[in-house]
Amino acid sequence: MQKISYAGYRFPPEIIQQAIWLYFRFTLSLRDVEDLLAERGVAVSYETVRRWVNHFGPMIAADLRKRRLKPHTTWHLDEVYLKIDGRMVYLWRAVDAEGEVLDVLVQSKRNKHAALKLMRKLPHESPHFVKDSCWR
Repeated sequence: MQKISYAGYRFPPEIIQQAIWLYFRFTLSLRDVEDLLAERGVAVSYETVRRWVNHFGPMIAADLRKRRLKPHTTWHLDEVYLKIDGRMVYLWRAVDAEGEVLDVLVQSKRNKHAALKLMRKLPHESPHFVKDSCWR
Protein backbone atom coordinates (compact mmCIF):
# COMPACT_ATOMS: atom_id res chain seq x y z
CA MET A 1 0.00 0.00 0.00
CA GLN A 2 1.41 3.35 -1.02
CA LYS A 3 1.48 6.16 1.48
CA ILE A 4 -1.01 8.88 0.55
CA SER A 5 0.89 11.93 -0.71
CA TYR A 6 -0.42 15.34 0.30
CA ALA A 7 2.33 17.15 -1.61
CA GLY A 8 1.17 20.20 -3.50
CA TYR A 9 -1.71 20.98 -1.14
CA ARG A 10 -1.77 24.23 0.80
CA PHE A 11 -3.19 22.73 3.98
CA PRO A 12 -1.40 20.21 6.19
CA PRO A 13 -2.46 16.55 5.98
CA GLU A 14 -4.10 16.73 9.44
CA ILE A 15 -6.57 19.40 8.25
CA ILE A 16 -7.39 17.47 5.08
CA GLN A 17 -7.90 14.23 7.01
CA GLN A 18 -10.07 16.00 9.60
CA ALA A 19 -12.28 17.49 6.89
CA ILE A 20 -12.71 14.14 5.16
CA TRP A 21 -13.37 12.40 8.48
CA LEU A 22 -16.04 14.97 9.44
CA TYR A 23 -17.73 14.64 6.05
CA PHE A 24 -17.96 10.85 6.06
CA ARG A 25 -18.25 10.07 9.77
CA PHE A 26 -21.13 12.42 10.54
CA THR A 27 -22.64 12.61 7.02
CA LEU A 28 -22.37 16.37 7.04
CA SER A 29 -22.81 18.59 4.03
CA LEU A 30 -19.75 20.20 2.51
CA ARG A 31 -20.87 23.58 3.82
CA ASP A 32 -21.26 22.13 7.33
CA VAL A 33 -17.68 20.88 7.19
CA GLU A 34 -16.60 24.32 5.96
CA ASP A 35 -18.38 25.91 8.96
CA LEU A 36 -16.85 23.49 11.46
CA LEU A 37 -13.37 24.12 10.13
CA ALA A 38 -14.01 27.91 10.19
CA GLU A 39 -14.94 27.61 13.89
CA ARG A 40 -11.51 26.08 14.43
CA GLY A 41 -9.81 28.92 12.58
CA VAL A 42 -9.28 27.16 9.23
CA ALA A 43 -10.55 29.22 6.29
CA VAL A 44 -11.37 26.69 3.60
CA SER A 45 -14.04 26.66 0.89
CA TYR A 46 -16.66 23.93 0.66
CA GLU A 47 -15.47 23.40 -2.91
CA THR A 48 -12.00 22.61 -1.62
CA VAL A 49 -13.48 20.10 0.82
CA ARG A 50 -15.37 18.51 -2.09
CA ARG A 51 -12.11 18.13 -4.04
CA TRP A 52 -10.40 16.57 -1.01
CA VAL A 53 -13.27 14.14 -0.50
CA ASN A 54 -13.28 13.12 -4.17
CA HIS A 55 -9.50 12.77 -4.36
CA PHE A 56 -8.49 11.34 -0.98
CA GLY A 57 -11.74 9.63 0.09
CA PRO A 58 -11.35 6.47 -2.03
CA MET A 59 -7.69 6.12 -1.05
CA ILE A 60 -8.46 6.44 2.66
CA ALA A 61 -11.36 3.96 2.34
CA ALA A 62 -9.12 1.42 0.58
CA ASP A 63 -6.51 1.83 3.31
CA LEU A 64 -9.12 1.26 6.01
CA ARG A 65 -10.46 -1.84 4.25
CA LYS A 66 -6.95 -3.32 4.14
CA ARG A 67 -6.41 -2.66 7.84
CA ARG A 68 -9.75 -4.20 8.85
CA LEU A 69 -9.40 -7.39 10.87
CA LYS A 70 -10.17 -10.67 9.17
CA PRO A 71 -13.60 -12.06 10.02
CA HIS A 72 -13.98 -14.68 12.70
CA THR A 73 -13.90 -18.29 11.47
CA THR A 74 -17.47 -19.05 12.59
CA TRP A 75 -20.21 -17.36 10.58
CA HIS A 76 -23.98 -17.31 10.96
CA LEU A 77 -26.35 -17.08 8.03
CA ASP A 78 -29.61 -15.34 8.96
CA GLU A 79 -32.72 -14.67 6.97
CA VAL A 80 -35.71 -12.42 7.54
CA TYR A 81 -38.94 -12.30 5.56
CA LEU A 82 -40.07 -8.70 5.17
CA LYS A 83 -41.99 -6.34 2.94
CA ILE A 84 -40.06 -3.90 0.77
CA ASP A 85 -42.02 -1.60 -1.54
CA GLY A 86 -45.13 -3.74 -1.12
CA ARG A 87 -43.32 -6.97 -2.06
CA MET A 88 -42.44 -9.76 0.35
CA VAL A 89 -38.73 -10.60 0.08
CA TYR A 90 -36.05 -12.48 1.98
CA LEU A 91 -33.21 -10.52 3.53
CA TRP A 92 -30.16 -12.77 3.86
CA ARG A 93 -27.35 -11.69 6.15
CA ALA A 94 -23.96 -13.25 6.90
CA VAL A 95 -22.62 -12.35 10.36
CA ASP A 96 -19.41 -13.53 11.98
CA ALA A 97 -19.22 -14.73 15.60
CA GLU A 98 -18.32 -11.23 16.81
CA GLY A 99 -21.43 -9.65 15.28
CA GLU A 100 -19.71 -8.02 12.30
CA VAL A 101 -22.02 -8.04 9.25
CA LEU A 102 -20.07 -9.54 6.35
CA ASP A 103 -22.65 -9.17 3.58
CA VAL A 104 -26.35 -8.66 2.89
CA LEU A 105 -28.50 -9.94 0.02
CA VAL A 106 -32.19 -9.33 -0.77
CA GLN A 107 -34.02 -11.93 -2.88
CA SER A 108 -37.57 -12.95 -3.57
CA LYS A 109 -36.88 -16.69 -3.28
CA ARG A 110 -35.84 -18.89 -0.38
CA ASN A 111 -33.94 -21.86 -1.72
CA LYS A 112 -30.47 -23.36 -1.84
CA HIS A 113 -29.50 -21.27 -4.86
CA ALA A 114 -30.29 -18.05 -2.97
CA ALA A 115 -28.15 -19.08 0.00
CA LEU A 116 -25.26 -20.10 -2.26
CA LYS A 117 -25.43 -16.76 -4.06
CA LEU A 118 -24.80 -15.00 -0.77
CA MET A 119 -22.01 -17.40 0.13
CA ARG A 120 -20.23 -16.65 -3.18
CA LYS A 121 -20.32 -12.92 -2.42
CA LEU A 122 -18.59 -13.34 0.94
CA PRO A 123 -14.87 -12.64 1.45
CA HIS A 124 -12.44 -15.24 0.17
CA GLU A 125 -11.20 -16.04 3.67
CA SER A 126 -13.81 -18.77 4.00
CA PRO A 127 -14.64 -20.06 7.47
CA HIS A 128 -13.81 -23.56 8.62
CA PHE A 129 -17.38 -24.05 9.77
CA VAL A 130 -20.58 -22.20 8.91
CA LYS A 131 -23.39 -22.24 11.40
CA ASP A 132 -26.58 -21.50 9.62
CA SER A 133 -29.90 -20.87 11.27
CA CYS A 134 -32.09 -21.21 8.18
CA TRP A 135 -31.38 -24.67 6.72
CA ARG A 136 -32.32 -27.06 9.55
